[in-house]
Amino acid sequence: MSATAAIVTTANAVIPASNWDIDTAHTSTQFKVRHLMVSHVRGQLGAVTGTLQLDEQDLSRSRVDVRIDLRQLDTRDGKRDEHLRSADFFDVARYPEVAFRSTAVREGRDGGLLVTGDLTVRDVTRPITLEVDPLSPAVSDPWGNVKRGATARASLNRKDFGLLWNVALETGGVLVGEKVDIEIEVELVRSRA
Repeated sequence: MSATAAIVTTANAVIPASNWDIDTAHTSTQFKVRHLMVSHVRGQLGAVTGTLQLDEQDLSRSRVDVRIDLRQLDTRDGKRDEHLRSADFFDVARYPEVAFRSTAVREGRDGGLLVTGDLTVRDVTRPITLEVDPLSPAVSDPWGNVKRGATARASLNRKDFGLLWNVALETGGVLVGEKVDIEIEVELVRSRA
């Protein structure tokens, strides 16, 4: 086989799907929601765990499975955090995690991905689409792990997930907005299994 034929054969070879684990220590999920209709309250959800099965030759065969621990929710205000963990909102005693499982992965804008899936909050599951920036190139860390990263964003209406608590304001409007913006900064490590 000539060198040119070898290069063409290699270029046309099927690249197998790769499996990635979420690096919990380097992954975070932030959210923001309107407060008093005048500003945003920002917070961070807890530890993120999960996997990505990535098939770059056929994105539709890729799969994402993520869990977020709500017991570690933090808005830098202890009383507010307790209220968010209570039955008025997340009811963390009964539902300690939020779960996301993809149902479709396809190409998005500018090399990014659109990941549609089922988001479960409390006992309510609804479809949501994450807009994911292009995955970073793979790099090796000093310990021999192969890493990639990306940022994902989505907006949702909290009432769609049964998070209904609110207080009407005398001046009109409500204490807590309905729209919640979410941003996930994820670092992935290639599975060695």
